[in-house]
Amino acid sequence: MRFKTLCLAAAGAAVLAASGLPAQAAEQYVPLLVYKSGPYAPNGIPIAHGWEDYIKLINARDGGVNGVTLVSEECDTGYNNDRGVECYERLKRPTAATFQPLSTGITYALIDRITEDKIPLFTSGYGRTSGSYGPVFPYVFTAPLTYWSGADIMVQYAKEQEGGSLEGKKIALVYHDSAYGKEPIATLERLAGEEGFEFHAYPVAHPGLEQKSTWLQIGRQLRPDWTFMWGWGVMNSTAVKEAAAVGYPMDKFIGIWWSGTEPDVLPAGAGAKGYKALGFHQPGSDLELLQDVLQHVYNGDEAAAREKGWGTVLYNRGLFSMAMEIEAIRAAQEIHGEGKELTGEQVRDGWETLDLTEAKLAELGLGDFTKPVKITCEDHEGGGQAFVQQWDGEQWNVISDWYSPNREPLVAAYKADALAYAKEKGITPRECN
Repeated sequence: MRFKTLCLAAAGAAVLAASGLPAQAAEQYVPLLVYKSGPYAPNGIPIAHGWEDYIKLINARDGGVNGVTLVSEECDTGYNNDRGVECYERLKRPTAATFQPLSTGITYALIDRITEDKIPLFTSGYGRTSGSYGPVFPYVFTAPLTYWSGADIMVQYAKEQEGGSLEGKKIALVYHDSAYGKEPIATLERLAGEEGFEFHAYPVAHPGLEQKSTWLQIGRQLRPDWTFMWGWGVMNSTAVKEAAAVGYPMDKFIGIWWSGTEPDVLPAGAGAKGYKALGFHQPGSDLELLQDVLQHVYNGDEAAAREKGWGTVLYNRGLFSMAMEIEAIRAAQEIHGEGKELTGEQVRDGWETLDLTEAKLAELGLGDFTKPVKITCEDHEGGGQAFVQQWDGEQWNVISDWYSPNREPLVAAYKADALAYAKEKGITPRECN
């Protein structure tokens, strides 16, 4: 049946050619796993809008990717693992360019499926950290950074602020009690042994509204020198409010990049002033790419654009992650040919040659927005960097230089975890030459 369908399609194309009518332009399918409903919708919505608007921009401004129009279909996961799998099964097809699950839990649930289906899974700044090791995880990409990298950078920053030593200091971790929140624990335990600080972990149950006792323990009993947070959604704003209520110093409180957005601080009002978080791209609307979106997607209507989150941290992150996906498609076309729809397996080849240099980022309208990313067969993280930003009561301000994680021990840990997974699953790691 499939052979017959292909033959009919070829015959149709021949008829069009003979009649002088133009052949139908190629389309590339870009599935979208979103969550615009449920308790995490305030965070999921602006990212989804960033994705959607970047696709619209490429079609409107550039006529697609080398003449190939981008088409998308979305499914709302509600940030629920089971629904995430259902949405994947509903949207998957051999020509799906890439899936971005926007959830560490859904990522874990999909890894075996996407590997069997040969469709890339892009988990930008989240997901299974050891998915960065390409020989075991050929279809998982984690650029520009992982949670283990984020934990390493947080410790670097705290150590620098403490004059170069964390010996005898106390560091607490407040984390979402899920696969997401648990990701940095092993790295922080290792660093505690190496740097000589005490490490204390405090889980917070979904969705994160009940934290009063946690912050009483932290602020009144433990009194750590630094507190890190791996939160999402309402958990973040609740933590900031509770920390302020017990008088915990905000300048000693640092969130991961998913805990450093406007919805995380605005509900806390003045109490959030001084709170810090990591970032791997610049905040704000002073960005050439945003101006292109404003012109080509919103016809210059800034009010309409801002209703979609234009210029906010999460919207900008959506633009950036979709830009990386589209550039992977472009790189795959350079390998497999322009002007046609590619399979997910072919797009994977594009991911493994993705090289976002400073010049390329500037060309995309992302100059000074982030640091270069270069993915290889072995390294699916790509060498990203992060900075520390601080909330001044009205906006996020970058207050540090860019930090590179200490990659040698991290890469060794990625490889060890990935090889353990391969042994468990009976996977023979591929060779990367």
